[in-house]
Amino acid sequence: MIPARMAIYVSTERLDLRRSFDGLAGAVREVLREDPLSGALFMFFNKTADRVKILWWDRTGFCLLYKRLERGTFRVPEGLEPGATCIPIEAAEMARLLEGIQLPPAKQRIRALDAGTVR
Repeated sequence: MIPARMAIYVSTERLDLRRSFDGLAGAVREVLREDPLSGALFMFFNKTADRVKILWWDRTGFCLLYKRLERGTFRVPEGLEPGATCIPIEAAEMARLLEGIQLPPAKQRIRALDAGTVR
């Protein structure tokens, strides 16, 4: 299980997934402009969106998860802003994405409850 507070980034650019640890770490630096040693999860999809690689650093080395769908494609989210190279998502969204469920556009709800109000 992935901790709810873990940072997860989905690359909006499709990638040649023949890359391994060092190639993906380079893509994190060059394409996503993030630090691959940050402990965040970085998700990369291939051109046909039927494969995904997830790279993360666990304090002792890089870890790599690779999933190939037997049928269908992943519903890769699109960037909210033009030119965005990655999209931050939450752990629950990553689980849905890996199951093939399309993520809705991200919206943050504002909760305006007074601390002394009970509803």
